[in-house]
Amino acid sequence: MQGATASDPVGEMKYVVVTGGVLSGLGKGVTASSIGVLLKSAGLRVTAVKIDPYLNSDAGTMSPFEHGEVFVLDDGGEVDLDLGNYERFLDVCLTKENNITTGKVYDNVIQKERRGDYLGKTVQVIPHITNEIQEWIERVAHIPSDGNGKEPDACVIELGGTVGDIESAPFIEALRQFQFRVGEGNVCFVHVSLIPVMGPVGEQKTKPTQHTVKDLRGLGITPDMLVCRSKSPLVDETRQKVSAFCHVSPEAVVSAHDVSNIYQVPIMLDEQGVTKMLSERLDFKLPSNRPLLDEWSEMANHVDTLEDAEEVHIAVAGKYTDLSDSYLSVIKALQHASFKVNRKLVIDWIESSNLDDDAKKSEPEAHATAWKELKSADGVLVPGGFGIRGIEGKIKAAEYARMNGVPYLGVCLGLQVATIEFCRNVLGMEGANSTEFDENTEHPAIVFMPEISKTHMGGTMRLGTKPTPFLVDDCKMRRLYGGVSHVDERHRHRYEVNPELIESIEGNGLMYVGKDETGERCEIMELGEHPYYVGTQYHPEFKSRPNRPSPPFLGLLMAASGMEV
Repeated sequence: MQGATASDPVGEMKYVVVTGGVLSGLGKGVTASSIGVLLKSAGLRVTAVKIDPYLNSDAGTMSPFEHGEVFVLDDGGEVDLDLGNYERFLDVCLTKENNITTGKVYDNVIQKERRGDYLGKTVQVIPHITNEIQEWIERVAHIPSDGNGKEPDACVIELGGTVGDIESAPFIEALRQFQFRVGEGNVCFVHVSLIPVMGPVGEQKTKPTQHTVKDLRGLGITPDMLVCRSKSPLVDETRQKVSAFCHVSPEAVVSAHDVSNIYQVPIMLDEQGVTKMLSERLDFKLPSNRPLLDEWSEMANHVDTLEDAEEVHIAVAGKYTDLSDSYLSVIKALQHASFKVNRKLVIDWIESSNLDDDAKKSEPEAHATAWKELKSADGVLVPGGFGIRGIEGKIKAAEYARMNGVPYLGVCLGLQVATIEFCRNVLGMEGANSTEFDENTEHPAIVFMPEISKTHMGGTMRLGTKPTPFLVDDCKMRRLYGGVSHVDERHRHRYEVNPELIESIEGNGLMYVGKDETGERCEIMELGEHPYYVGTQYHPEFKSRPNRPSPPFLGLLMAASGMEV
């Protein structure tokens, strides 16, 4: 093992592998992200890898109903939403390579087989698939991710699903082999499990954790640390019992009980000695002062104080409103902005189809409730999305906000519906629409982008970070971005504002103050005489951070809180 130096505090790459047992949804992503924060607070440069055992190449074609939101990266990767957690917690920018799927791994191996790379060998799960997984992890772990161009010191790897899933078997075996590949002292296994509370006295039950650890050890991996999810802190009796039956020290049985907000999780883990255990297991020096953790703690405590702050209500008109994971990055961006304006955020979810005229006849109660919530909100947001369902309701929401001086932010589709509404009600283009919803509309306000494929769904949209120059010297959005000449934000769309209508639209007051580098594709919309009526063709929510909120979302929260933008 090479020795650590001042510029390389760990000597060799360190890996933390986070697995899960009993059931999904225990918070492996937050645990992995929190461990990353602790490593970063110790002075290490940190990156992350998410392993998804499904056969899809990526998350791009997966339904929000089934999988939650598709998170978009700088390089256009359409990935699992957990990579959004990593980026927000660690303040890094990851690549599509940081999301490993079964589909990607098998595709790589088959391509190598077709080229003859295996020299006529029979291609098998072991060693070819497992070697591919290990090589992928090692390769990606060295990709710079924090903007300074330097290689990371540590990589946090989260394995999706639960131990025992048939889909996970090749990855578990690859990780079992991986511990010998990188050597003792360079890898730490963290297993997230459930401690349910049962009975009238609230007894903490350890049997599910005993079984999942037994399964994991039977597959060749012995966890170095157990993170036990429970509603309340683990009692000492529970900790001792888990330790005795799961072959870990009592100190390595960590309570991951419910906390006031997710930003308290790294603090909770650190207080139980997790950072110290990581430093001992991975052989790096723990500094006496960790200002990053102090800043993180200050932020987490500030979030708690907002529970007693003045409320700000934002109505979100969408079509996946029963599934908050479908709009996870939007929620986080709104929360980050609320931290900055010192308001307690209340999101009023409105099923947009309940706002349209058809609902008034078929669902009068739902229609009345939806309009009551919209009219009582301090601000309105229409997020991105695809498909015709609920579109007329979104158009109604945009119209209401424009006509009544209510702060409005339209993201991607939200910009497009605001443009459609303006064409219909200001320019007098009756029936104006997007060709996504009406191919034969007489007034196509939104059209299909010429370079986009109509035959392949995956990875064929306008994706990833693109530059958007500002075309005016002074406007709300440019001020919010700090007066910069252009912004670099992430995109995911197939349709755009019809270039033939831009002159007419702008002649009536709705300005596209930012366009792409060609000067033709509309990117940022703003209605000058309105307190805050803004739209972006890109998705600013993907780059929002807890201590650095997305400017368009910050503007919405400022305006909704009565502040001048």
